[in-house]
Amino acid sequence: MEPKIVFTGPPGAGKTTAIAAISDTAPVVTDVVNHDAGLAKARTTVGMDYGSVMLEGGEQVRLFGTPGQERFDFLWPILTKDALGLAILIDNSRADPLADLRVFLKSLAPTLSQLACVVGIGRLETHPRPSLDDFSAAMAASGWVFPVLPVDVRERDDVLMLIDLMLAQAQARNMENDE
Repeated sequence: MEPKIVFTGPPGAGKTTAIAAISDTAPVVTDVVNHDAGLAKARTTVGMDYGSVMLEGGEQVRLFGTPGQERFDFLWPILTKDALGLAILIDNSRADPLADLRVFLKSLAPTLSQLACVVGIGRLETHPRPSLDDFSAAMAASGWVFPVLPVDVRERDDVLMLIDLMLAQAQARNMENDE
């Protein structure tokens, strides 16, 4: 079966954009007109996004994006089932990006120990606080240690870097289990 990678994070963090940036085909999206006045965007995902990408080694990877609103949190564990990796995307321009990260760490805690995971922080160039170190400290306080890096979800190379880190983690985990 082709590996599955999931992109999650709060609304506006760039899940749909990240998938569109790397998918070899036009992604399937479930965006609808946004009626939530608390979200500063015209459209929002209510189901999932889907795309796929062929990596340099010839490996096909399926890409899934979760809806970001907490009212759809029941979908997060469903979409991460049988995933190889998870990218948590955070928009640093939101009111409390550290709280956003904690929501996903807490909600996905039962799954996180089974997945390769990376955290991508967007909009750092315009909103440098909290810093990458602040995000690492917040994760450590929750008992998690994952790579944290800046990401521009519009840039194919940035998104592929997230996937490369996940694949490296998964490979390391497999090697560890083989010993």
